[in-house]
Amino acid sequence: MRSTVLHIAPDALSWAQWVLADEPILLGDLPVAWTVSARATPSGLPQWTAYFSTGVPPEVLLDFLFAVEARPDPAYGYTGPNVVLDALVEHGWLRDIDTPGAMVSDPQLAASVALTILPEDGIQDGDPFGLDPTTEPTGWLAWCEPRMGDVLWTATFSASTPHDLVAAFARSLASPAPVLRHTLPHASSGRLTARPAL
Repeated sequence: MRSTVLHIAPDALSWAQWVLADEPILLGDLPVAWTVSARATPSGLPQWTAYFSTGVPPEVLLDFLFAVEARPDPAYGYTGPNVVLDALVEHGWLRDIDTPGAMVSDPQLAASVALTILPEDGIQDGDPFGLDPTTEPTGWLAWCEPRMGDVLWTATFSASTPHDLVAAFARSLASPAPVLRHTLPHASSGRLTARPAL
């Protein structure tokens, strides 16, 4: 008996699945908690899949899901990768000196988003070229590492994930709006501004 939780959109074109209990997928050393996928037709195979480890800020994941839900055709993208980078730079994130067109980090260098070669294992994508063993598919990778070697969370977007959807994730991640937290990650000590909730 499986214990995954599956939420399917009314049009059956996208879905989110809690996989932590059943499918031991790892992003780095962190287990994947949620996968989000979309397809072109209700009976088709997934066109892309996004993977979110434990620890991804819940409001960021929620904003990504709202962006997927708002798309009438979530399987296809119509913008280029700059929309992701621009969403982060608009909120003060810094382009990497060595790879300005592919990586940005927050001003404290605790979190980064990069367009890079994806891990070989476990990342599913509907692009048939992604199945070619001679190619190295690229996609978006986001992570939070406030102290070297202490990764709090990661998110991976397969190669065909529409850039505007990744930009919605990035925009939410970089937002300076305060968020509610009962506890703070130990590794973030001294890096966050905390104030009492009203």
